[in-house]
Amino acid sequence: MTATEKQHEQQPEQGEQARRRVFADLTPLRTSADYRRLWFGSTVSWVGQGMTALAVSLQVYEITRSPFSVGLVGLFSLVPLVVFGLYGGAVADTVDRRKLGLASALGSAVLSVALAGAAFAGFHRVWFLYGIVALQAVCAALNAPARSSMIPRLLPPEQLRAANALNSMVMTFGTLVGPSLGGLIVGVAGFQAAYLVDALAFSASLYAMWRLPSMLPDRTGSKRASVLDGLRFLATRPNLRMTFFSDFCAMILAHPRALFPAVAVLWYGGDAKTTGLLVAAPAFGALLGGVLSGWQGRIRHHGQAILIAVACWGTAIAVFGLTRNLWLGLLLLALAGYSDTVSMIFRNTMMQVAAPDEMRGRLQGVFIVVVAGGPRLGDFLTGSVADLTSPAVAITGGGIACVVAVGLLALYGRRFRRYDALDPTP
Repeated sequence: MTATEKQHEQQPEQGEQARRRVFADLTPLRTSADYRRLWFGSTVSWVGQGMTALAVSLQVYEITRSPFSVGLVGLFSLVPLVVFGLYGGAVADTVDRRKLGLASALGSAVLSVALAGAAFAGFHRVWFLYGIVALQAVCAALNAPARSSMIPRLLPPEQLRAANALNSMVMTFGTLVGPSLGGLIVGVAGFQAAYLVDALAFSASLYAMWRLPSMLPDRTGSKRASVLDGLRFLATRPNLRMTFFSDFCAMILAHPRALFPAVAVLWYGGDAKTTGLLVAAPAFGALLGGVLSGWQGRIRHHGQAILIAVACWGTAIAVFGLTRNLWLGLLLLALAGYSDTVSMIFRNTMMQVAAPDEMRGRLQGVFIVVVAGGPRLGDFLTGSVADLTSPAVAITGGGIACVVAVGLLALYGRRFRRYDALDPTP
């Protein structure tokens, strides 16, 4: 082979390596057909769930003309998700995770069909919509731990970080695209069409689960998995415990979402469209966090990366509270969303690699509770502080408190800072 031919062969390889250093690593999608189907099915179902969430909110408002009634949709979704999150993790550590994923996805599809059937029949009752939303949250609380704990069985440990980056893109994409598509479909074809599309979307998830092999958890005994045993395990594993503490710093102390409507008017002289931009900016940054995740593959000390990412979140939120320029504010919120995704990728990877298989479902259940409940507590705290002082004090003070808290965690968690992905210890 001539020197020129060798150079031509090396150029594509170098280009591929350069791409991987910047963009998301697609190796899990290329090497595992099972993961590829699961990822695609999750993408489609997340979009469908986003469509249904918006359609239900629009239908409740059409029936009641009450913003309070629309707000209750979130409550009826949150409470079952938090209550059954821990239980769903325990179930995932007891039964065949494939069967649990199939059953919960099928339940969600049937509930979407029920919504469509009621809309076709002209059965417009708010209590019915609330009940369906609550049952869908129960199915989600059972499905998420099962699906998440499957991934370490489908991929080698060195590909889990890349897989979590790809999974973060799925959730953010569904959050961004689902409601927009849902609003379009409701406007053109009505609520029933949006619900039917969601039911069809779940078929992709069902197909992916159906093709998977049996996934019984690795259990040393016949005793049923206990939620309390999972919490006791977490209490004795400082590195895994710190992943949750660090997330609380960001989600409880520095979560300004509840103030976006007020900020849009008071700071920027805007309206609902401005509020929409403020809500979309962190989601856009989060999507970039997954797309531009190639550099993360070179990071060995995941604990340090989590602490730095959370500190960047708090700093971006604190500076956002000081700015009165809309575009600068949107840039800071996007930076915060990017930092949050970086933190989430490394936290998920630590849980999947450092935890034994028999505990993965329960840890994912705790993760669901933290992810679902933390921002709601943050909304309450930020709103309360803003009422007592001002939105600027609540947002900037919260960001500073987040940075201080994560700094204290860094001083306390010396082992967490030294966590090495090549020698994972929980």
